[in-house]
Amino acid sequence: MDISIVIPAFEESRKITRDIEKAAQFLTDNNLEGEIIVVDDCSTDDTAQIAEQTEVPPSATLKVLRYEPHHGKGYAVRTGINASTGDYVMFADSGLCVPYEDALRGIELIKKDLCDIAHGSRKMRGCHIEKPQSFYRKICSKMFHWFVIKDMKIPEEFTDTQCGFKIYKGDVARHLYSECITDGFTFDIEIIMRAQKEGYRIKEFPIDWTCDRDSRLSPTRNSFRVLSELLAIRKALSR
Repeated sequence: MDISIVIPAFEESRKITRDIEKAAQFLTDNNLEGEIIVVDDCSTDDTAQIAEQTEVPPSATLKVLRYEPHHGKGYAVRTGINASTGDYVMFADSGLCVPYEDALRGIELIKKDLCDIAHGSRKMRGCHIEKPQSFYRKICSKMFHWFVIKDMKIPEEFTDTQCGFKIYKGDVARHLYSECITDGFTFDIEIIMRAQKEGYRIKEFPIDWTCDRDSRLSPTRNSFRVLSELLAIRKALSR
């Protein structure tokens, strides 16, 4: 496989068909052989069934994984990446916030041996934001970014740790995620810290982005879990 595309999904029955079709189109348009791995994080709707019924071209393999009970986005991404076989592995949030063509920018950075991991960023020069976040989410995002830079010692060069569009060398992804302990939203922080600890190089690249207002993360409702996860990550990686 050239590339594995992991799509974590929770209650995404209205979006998942288009997610899969656009991922498959990306593979076809760029002459790539790949697998699309949809991971259903115990949705109560028919996300998994609709995903399984979606047709893909011969150049793509579709896998739909589902488990119980609900764990969180980090667990879903980890499940998909650990099941991947591609030379490159990426994950993309459901809802097509970022066009799949933008992945070529990240793949090129890895191909040129400029990095081992390429992160899409909504905060770099060269980004095009079609629909921005709400003012409330912008404030929450800035507060979160400040906390992880200051308290978690994430380098200030990282402008957007939480963008749901990241690409890895396949073996690097499978190694890092096999060690990951975070099930929820902050798994990106743990992976960055583990990557730095093991000497893997990370670079960001600008993306075109449209905010999906139908988000599964509530900054208010999930704030305690986010803080608990960050403290657990810091404890685990300080050993």
